[in-house]
Amino acid sequence: MSAPALVLIDIQQDYFAGGRMPLEEPERAAEVAGAVLARFRSWGWPVVHVRHESKAPGATFFLPGTEGLAFHPAVAPAPGEVVMTKHYPNAFRGTALATWLQSRGVDTLVIAGMMTHMCVDTTVRAARDLSFTNWVVADATATRALAYAGADIPARAVAGAFLAALDGSFARVVPAGDPSLPSGSRL
Repeated sequence: MSAPALVLIDIQQDYFAGGRMPLEEPERAAEVAGAVLARFRSWGWPVVHVRHESKAPGATFFLPGTEGLAFHPAVAPAPGEVVMTKHYPNAFRGTALATWLQSRGVDTLVIAGMMTHMCVDTTVRAARDLSFTNWVVADATATRALAYAGADIPARAVAGAFLAALDGSFARVVPAGDPSLPSGSRL
């Protein structure tokens, strides 16, 4: 049985205060993701940092050459950890992520990151289509409020709806402290 891989998605400076697209409570999510990252490092398990770089015309954040592209210090890559740059919400599209994971025999992913309703959701669904078993660390994700049909939808409701939709069919969605989350003591 191979160790799961931690996939950290877009925990980048543009999502924090002072960035071009601040989310609700990104610091809390980054802190939790950092704690999960520390556990994976202590067990010697694989870690992949995914960074979004916008190439679309009219893009307003994650722009090439800006400070907003940088990873948050709580989850900054350590030497030797893999960093993949993506240009789409799906971390598998146009990257070597699937190949890298499969070449190491990884079949289980633990996923954290930003935005819950966009890149996390899209990547989890794609990972399931590629036959990965997925765990989403709910409290290590963050999103923002949205609007639809004249209604404002708070960030907490957006996150809840998307995590609920993933749970069961595409992933097991749990908080970081859930004892069922893969750990070094159970492999």
